[in-house]
Amino acid sequence: MSGRLAVVLSALLVLCALTLVHSQYQERYAFIELERAQAAARQLDIEWAQLQLDQSTLGKHARIEANARRDLSMVTLTPARTQYLTAGAR
Repeated sequence: MSGRLAVVLSALLVLCALTLVHSQYQERYAFIELERAQAAARQLDIEWAQLQLDQSTLGKHARIEANARRDLSMVTLTPARTQYLTAGAR
């Protein structure tokens, strides 16, 4: 009887050891995935900050006006160049 008990306990011990090795492998794999996700999140934060900076720079009124004058040859509207439309007039 003690021989069978020793075999069963040995098999149980091997099974426990294999389970421990498998769970350690899964933990390492999950940790690596976590590190990758955190690195991707940091990269996205950097890109977001850069986009916010670009948006604030590109959206400034003075820059838009300078581009309109330079690229589109636009000029500021003056009262002398304004045409008013009235209802019923032809």
